[in-house]
Amino acid sequence: MSDITTTTSNDDLTNRLNHPGHPRSNRYDVRWTIENQMGPHALWLLEWLSPALGLEELRPDARVLDLGCGRAMTSVFLAREYGFQVVAADLWVKPDENAARIAEAGVADRVLPVFAEAHDLPFGQGHFDAIVSIDAYHYFGTNDLYLPTLARLLKPGGRIGVVVPALREEPDGAEPPEHLKPYWEPDFWAFHSPAWWRRNWTRSGAVEVEAADWQPDGWRDWLLWSEVCAEESPYEWMARMARESVELLRADEGRALGFARVVGRRR
Repeated sequence: MSDITTTTSNDDLTNRLNHPGHPRSNRYDVRWTIENQMGPHALWLLEWLSPALGLEELRPDARVLDLGCGRAMTSVFLAREYGFQVVAADLWVKPDENAARIAEAGVADRVLPVFAEAHDLPFGQGHFDAIVSIDAYHYFGTNDLYLPTLARLLKPGGRIGVVVPALREEPDGAEPPEHLKPYWEPDFWAFHSPAWWRRNWTRSGAVEVEAADWQPDGWRDWLLWSEVCAEESPYEWMARMARESVELLRADEGRALGFARVVGRRR
């Protein structure tokens, strides 16, 4: 049951969220994306990741792990846009809930929702052609020992690609950037720079790092999306989280916050 009644027309929302850099994402119903969001616009981030991860190079029936899939929007996208066989793994959203969304999207034959903790994944070595994680990897993947364990699930030569909230530069010492102190939460210490991620993945020895870069003006997309969700989310708790993001991003104005894209190929 929705908590908030919205009045903005779908056409107005569609025009507002039409993104010239994400033509595939533009085809998805805006109300569907707003209702199922759990943070930044997951489809925009996945579409940015796609060329660096080489998704177009994979065969249509490739097996892909969507790790930390949330409400499975990204899993639906991977199945619809590329024809992949997707395992939609999440710890916070029940598989039954995702199964209903996946069936409604018409891809129940290509997406399998599972309940899984990122450190205890029930898959064999070399099972996947690719691993994707959007706005989730920073919650479980900053430990130096994690990537080698995860990379074993890839076929040799398979790629893993993530997009995470990030900092342009690592903070000096134990203090956050001065202008962000009023908004800083302990969870934000999991935000790292692209250089940090490159070093972390390189020294793991598990992958050859092919990309570790910053999304130009990614904070503007994040802010726009948060403003829309603050106004249009059908759930008060989601709208409240979006309002908090708006305050944070307006205070920062792109000085420190954005997104990092990291891609590695299993050796």
